[in-house]
Amino acid sequence: MEEVLFPFLYYFCSNVIYMEKTKVCVIINPVSGTESKRNIPEMVAAAFDQKQYDIIIRITGYPGHATEIANDAVKNRFKYVITAGGDGTVNEVARTLVNSDTTLGIIPFGSGNGLARELSIAMDPEKAIDIILKGNTRRIDYGVANGHIFFCTCGVGFDAFISDKFAEEKKRGPLGYLRNILEGVVDFKSEKYEITCDEGTIKERAFIVTCGNASQYGNDAFIAPGADMEDGKMNISILKPLNALEIPQTTLQLFTKNIDKNSKMTSLLTGSVTIKRTHPGVMHVDGEPVEAGTEIQVKIIPKGLSVLAPKPAGVRKKENENIFNALTRWFAEE
Repeated sequence: MEEVLFPFLYYFCSNVIYMEKTKVCVIINPVSGTESKRNIPEMVAAAFDQKQYDIIIRITGYPGHATEIANDAVKNRFKYVITAGGDGTVNEVARTLVNSDTTLGIIPFGSGNGLARELSIAMDPEKAIDIILKGNTRRIDYGVANGHIFFCTCGVGFDAFISDKFAEEKKRGPLGYLRNILEGVVDFKSEKYEITCDEGTIKERAFIVTCGNASQYGNDAFIAPGADMEDGKMNISILKPLNALEIPQTTLQLFTKNIDKNSKMTSLLTGSVTIKRTHPGVMHVDGEPVEAGTEIQVKIIPKGLSVLAPKPAGVRKKENENIFNALTRWFAEE
């Protein structure tokens, strides 16, 4: 009996000890975002109990490296992949983790931080790590536009035009974004679109056509204040052409969660949409400009990504912000 029992107990105990360790991969992009990440390895090592977590810290060294690391983590059944970097790095890793059993954690260092802000993840690294340690997991939707995955927004028109210009900026931040908006409106020409979704077809000349899985682009610029990342739908925002005098008011509405009150805004709620236009050109996918043809197919994939984030505060309540508070907060982040 002892000859049988002892090997069994040894096997059982060794596996219990092994399973107690949660596998965590931390991906750090040292050159992305707006702040230094040199202290992140020490902060992570100090925060995680080494008896409970098996931590691997990887530093990216070239474009696409974060994708490779995240792919390896999924294949090796890591429970969590935590990314510390800019918006591009976060989205790169998140796209790799969709429809997997690996959960994303975010320590935001970007200029916009759209996904982190939408999930109420703190901008302070230590507070963001505290959120990760609490271990609250949510399943959120993601979108696909002509094969390109996005989590917050994709679209055509002026926002895609600005994304293309902003991608060339050496210095990121709200002021650069605002400058591109004010300069770009002079050169931009609105286009006619045919937009088909569950509710029917709209033919409209538009300044922007934005598909929002989330309520904002990033930088707390709210293009779809009522959007919800867990409802299996996206909010289509169609803004008719604006003249130069209407740009300041519309911009203020964007940053105070009041854009839906604009008389030139039409909003739709749908799970999929087809956007047709006369000419091919740039569309943006979470702020990244990509070339697209005359027809763009967009759909939402429900509950496709697992993320570490605070629990949502029940039914979404839109809290409009007065302009003084909005601008004070916004420029303070520059």
